[in-house]
Amino acid sequence: MRIHKFTTTEAFIAIDLDGAEASSGPVRWARKVLQGGAKDLARSQTYTYAVLGMKRGGASAGISAEAPDRDAAVEAFVTEAAELVAEGTYLPDAAKGVSGADLAPLREADERDTDRLGGDAPTFIDRCDGLSTAVCAHHAAAGLAGKAVAIEGFGATGAAIAEAVVERGGTVAAIATTTGSVTSDAGFEPQALAEAWSTDGDDMVNAFGDPGHPMAIFGSGADVWFVGSKMGVVNHEVAAQIGEVSAVVASGRIPLTARALAVLRRNGVAAPADFVSLAGSTLALWGDANRTEAEILAGINEDIGDMTAAFKAHDDGPFLAACLEAESFLSGWQETLPFGRPLAP
Repeated sequence: MRIHKFTTTEAFIAIDLDGAEASSGPVRWARKVLQGGAKDLARSQTYTYAVLGMKRGGASAGISAEAPDRDAAVEAFVTEAAELVAEGTYLPDAAKGVSGADLAPLREADERDTDRLGGDAPTFIDRCDGLSTAVCAHHAAAGLAGKAVAIEGFGATGAAIAEAVVERGGTVAAIATTTGSVTSDAGFEPQALAEAWSTDGDDMVNAFGDPGHPMAIFGSGADVWFVGSKMGVVNHEVAAQIGEVSAVVASGRIPLTARALAVLRRNGVAAPADFVSLAGSTLALWGDANRTEAEILAGINEDIGDMTAAFKAHDDGPFLAACLEAESFLSGWQETLPFGRPLAP
């Protein structure tokens, strides 16, 4: 892992691998973006590429600036990053505090199928990650039919997750955003969730009742959990509170701590790797640009389903199985394996 520091603004990129054909991952803005979290996000993307058999690496950038200076800092980042994008050293994805419009000047030099990145959120790429997450849950939980699910950290992928869950016979019984959490005995309708998110963002929960604390969702008694509001949101205490459920599936990068994974494993809960459940966007961006959206979504459904089913059958559980698969591929073209797996501390 190396850190590339910018000279024109307070920004950096954590680049995971040497010798990769290209490296990609999120760019975030905040008052202070820490390198530790960026390194973890880069590692998760590296493992996504590896489990898909791609000789590419993960990277993650951070832009630190006070709110009044945000626009100037992002503009300086984009200007200085142009050469890195042209080289394939870093291909940025919009994340917290950075929009797709901010990164538009870099798209022409980006070798991926960047036409898929356009539009307002949620984008087609958000839909791809939402679908891959739901497909992963479906196979990890031995089907979603008749199961109540909770979506913690409902965000840009939340509507696609809800739609795929209901299509597979499940019920969205609880959702949470940074604003709060709400539950429904009858289940939330995916279209209503999509419209509320589009209109109100994190405040969408206010449209469905009097929201409780965001973390109150973990007492909702769901059968299947989608978790991803932040890195490490599920620690060992939350994992114990969830109890013996069908599956806990990442809808955001690195939501589990190492101790949480151990608790879930002890309780017999399937916990697929985040770098598998969130592989949908990678499959979409690096495939044949002539594919239709329907073909891309069908491919995600098949590829993620096959991988999840295979990893679930492993004696050591789906997370470790996916790590071993990724590391086996990495060892074929990296002199040494990167140190540390995609888990929160």
